[in-house]
Amino acid sequence: MTADDSFGRLDDDDYPAYTMGRAAEMLGTTQGFLRAIGEARLITPLRSEGGHRRYSRYQLRIAARARELVDQGTPIEAACRIVILEDQLEEARRINAEYRRAAESVHSPPAV
Repeated sequence: MTADDSFGRLDDDDYPAYTMGRAAEMLGTTQGFLRAIGEARLITPLRSEGGHRRYSRYQLRIAARARELVDQGTPIEAACRIVILEDQLEEARRINAEYRRAAESVHSPPAV
């Protein structure tokens, strides 16, 4: 991937644009916190060719939510589990809404 290709993907929420140091700085946390939530399998950063962790904006939003919970006194493992369950619930709601829309379009009478 060339620099021009990378620049074009910066608006992609899933593009791993941030180094561990930059991600920690943006979140106002430590690199150790990012390692810990990775070990808890909340997020799995991609690796650069040199093996360095790289984070996407989506992963940073997930990490920020975990940090909020930890800052409120929730143990890190529990915070990660809560965020995972919240994410799963949101995905289930999205899928249900799609099914509802599809069912409504099948059962609605044709326009006259």
